[in-house]
Amino acid sequence: MLKMLVTMGLLFSTLPCVAQARATASRLGDAQVGVTFTNANSDYARSRFNGYGIYADFDFHKGIGAEASYNFISDGDPNTNVYERTYEIGARYSRHYGRYQPYGKVAIGRGVLNYPYNSANLAYNMGALGVGVDIRVLRHMNGRIGYEYQRWSGFSKSGTSAANDSLTPTSLSAGFAYHF
Repeated sequence: MLKMLVTMGLLFSTLPCVAQARATASRLGDAQVGVTFTNANSDYARSRFNGYGIYADFDFHKGIGAEASYNFISDGDPNTNVYERTYEIGARYSRHYGRYQPYGKVAIGRGVLNYPYNSANLAYNMGALGVGVDIRVLRHMNGRIGYEYQRWSGFSKSGTSAANDSLTPTSLSAGFAYHF
């Protein structure tokens, strides 16, 4: 009888210890910071411009996130000194397919155009649409290939009214990012 009471006591004393474990650590999101080389059709000059970009992505939940970026492209001629700078922030959506993570983004921001021979330096509101793919190269290193279309509002090409025209640069970029 004593043996049975001890066995029953041990059995019932362990019941409160049976439970599912709670997560001890979890991620708030998925982040990366990167740089790109950019080749663009500025839509202001006839030649293509080259430049660079810096960006940061943060995905909050299942590929829904935000991206902030800075881009600089130039005609490369120190005499004319024509360049475009953009500052953008917006939403992005991505999906994972093994090493590949295609994404799409919508952004708003500010674009600055430095006119030829430093005759003017004006800023415009802008919107951008972009698509691309991030490719996991190493555990904390991603490659990136992307395309972006921008629309600068309030810009007037000669001979047209500002209400009917805008600057619409497009760009191709390739780069890499550190993935946290």
